[in-house]
Amino acid sequence: MLRLPAVAGRFYPDNPEELTTLVREYAKSQPDQKPAHAKAGLVPHAGYRFSGQVAGAVFSRIALPRKILILGVRHFPRGEPAAVISSGAWRTPIGDAPIDEPLAAALKNESPILREDAVAHSREHSLEVQLPFLQVLAPGFSFVPIALGTVRFDDLVAVGEALARVLAPNPEALLLTTSDLNHYEDDATTRLKDQKAIDQILALNPLGLYDICRSENISMCGLGPVVAMLTALRALGADRAELVRHATSADVSGDTTSVVGYAGFIFS
Repeated sequence: MLRLPAVAGRFYPDNPEELTTLVREYAKSQPDQKPAHAKAGLVPHAGYRFSGQVAGAVFSRIALPRKILILGVRHFPRGEPAAVISSGAWRTPIGDAPIDEPLAAALKNESPILREDAVAHSREHSLEVQLPFLQVLAPGFSFVPIALGTVRFDDLVAVGEALARVLAPNPEALLLTTSDLNHYEDDATTRLKDQKAIDQILALNPLGLYDICRSENISMCGLGPVVAMLTALRALGADRAELVRHATSADVSGDTTSVVGYAGFIFS
């Protein structure tokens, strides 16, 4: 199948030249920070105006491989709660990004929870907004799109363990996960809540993150994907997490009354 862009012209520019220039600007590397191998990265998925600089800071630090699993959230109720697409391509204004069919088939074989479903992906922006970054910075890549709507901890652990079994024999592949942090509270409250989630992510603690988001009402939209990612990382022996950048929408808009938090991480 060919999945057409759902948020081009809204979350990011629909002009390919403008989009390419914007991605390069956001992902401009610093002289003292060379891209390096990573097991996983965590990036936000809001409109580029608000979260593009956080995402770009992460992408600039990773030596992007040719095989990438993108683990995002299903914001809308339609479709399977754990959805994958295993063939075809996704289109952006820059061109078509092909799905890695062998990698997708291996993942489906390891995780019966994941169901083939284009509906869950049809209007979902969390994965789509990552593709222009990859098309500009890692031309020739292929990917596997995964959208998680489930918030049952056991299901998330099962997906994470399956990801680890697929990634173990493919150490060159990157697990790229996407989530925004706290939503629609004032800036001071959001920064406090974000820090509680950030602490658990830095500790590589999937249960700790799940529990703190529940107990503190941290409205982290990609809680499920991040729990699955942290589970996979622990199984793969990851022992280092780095917070690359944290921001809120107030940093751009100036409105501190109702904000969304964004953070970017690298894991190795």
